[in-house]
Amino acid sequence: MTTADAVVVGAGIAGVAAAHQLAVRRKVGKVVIVDPRPPLTLTSDKSTECYRNWWPSESMVGLMNRSIDLLEEFSEESNGVFGLSRRGYLFVTADLVKLAVMEAQADVITTFGAGAVRRHPGPVPYGDHADGVDILNQPDLAKHFPYLTPEAKGAVHVRRAGWFSAQQLGSWMLEESERNGAVRVVDTVTAIDVDGDRVRGVRLAGGDVIEAPVVVVAAGPMSREVGRLAGLELPLRSELHLKVALRDHLGVIPRDAPMLIWSDPQWIDWSEEERAGLAELGRDDLLGKMPVFCHGRPEGGEGSSWFLALWEYHDHVVDDPVYPLPEDPLYPEAVIRGLTTMIPGLEAYRDHLPEARIDGGYYTKTVENRPLIGPAGPEGLHLICGFSGFGVMVACGAADLLAAHVAGESLPEYAGEFLLSRYDDPDYMANLPGADSGQL
Repeated sequence: MTTADAVVVGAGIAGVAAAHQLAVRRKVGKVVIVDPRPPLTLTSDKSTECYRNWWPSESMVGLMNRSIDLLEEFSEESNGVFGLSRRGYLFVTADLVKLAVMEAQADVITTFGAGAVRRHPGPVPYGDHADGVDILNQPDLAKHFPYLTPEAKGAVHVRRAGWFSAQQLGSWMLEESERNGAVRVVDTVTAIDVDGDRVRGVRLAGGDVIEAPVVVVAAGPMSREVGRLAGLELPLRSELHLKVALRDHLGVIPRDAPMLIWSDPQWIDWSEEERAGLAELGRDDLLGKMPVFCHGRPEGGEGSSWFLALWEYHDHVVDDPVYPLPEDPLYPEAVIRGLTTMIPGLEAYRDHLPEARIDGGYYTKTVENRPLIGPAGPEGLHLICGFSGFGVMVACGAADLLAAHVAGESLPEYAGEFLLSRYDDPDYMANLPGADSGQL
């Protein structure tokens, strides 16, 4: 039997961030991280690695602001090892009604602490801003983003947003944790020992037992399975999301572009022959009205030609994830066609698709798309899961909140809205937000 002060189940970005906060920031003692896979390899390395503080929820804005504060702090502490950028998210629309809705949303979100709303033309010039949003209409939009379709009527440029290398961030946090006594064990947790009303530790597939007063469920898409080991049925479902890396060898999209997001539904402009072929393949999902938020961003440095892109149109949701992931060989072409609506220059790839690489993972999420962070079930058990598609951006803030729970520190006002027990609150349930709250 081995003893520890805390066991973290899962070595994805959630688990690594939790271990970092517990071992490095809170000095709780010996922290053991258990996962049968190499760190950050199941889901954490499959995202677009982006972040933003722009959310239609005061609690999410508060949590994300804290997480971004930590990202900026860690970037300085690590000498920029994970390449934190701040190019922003550009939400583009060709619909004046949609633009008005986006402006109204901005006026609400700014009250949550996400920064000021600047309208252009206006008293504050469009430039490099640290937070808030810039609302652009034509012709200013065309002036600053000439590669966008002339059909675009306007855009909202979210400024406290960008991307970074989640792999490098995770590796740095893991190294720092190990320097402070954390230990990584390559094994599978098969049981969580509970004695009376509190946890006592975990049992591993290899036969070892780790005795600990704190067990943290940080298992990403496998969190439902791990939660059951402690008698919890977590309210999580997993939604398939693919990602494609495209080599933009023609240089259609500038390397300094922000995250580009088409905020309107659309129809893919297949030819009649292509439509007939898709119908024969049973791909009706590509023939009708397609969803909003086809989006992507440049990847790599100045010498890179890669562009990462996502478009969730599969509507593939399961209670428990299945591996290997379902394949979609038409995904690269569908995504390029979707992006072409926003960036007409991509039409150059219509007949000759660029080199493409597909990967993906699951958005494991609660019904209202907010994470589970903090104590649940028997005393000593803590959750840090349900990260949906925002895992890399929320991990640092979520781990900080989790560690505050473990250490018995004072908590931020938003802490209660991330507890599993929120679903026992009639007032919370009466005002439950929609499942697409803030999701791209």
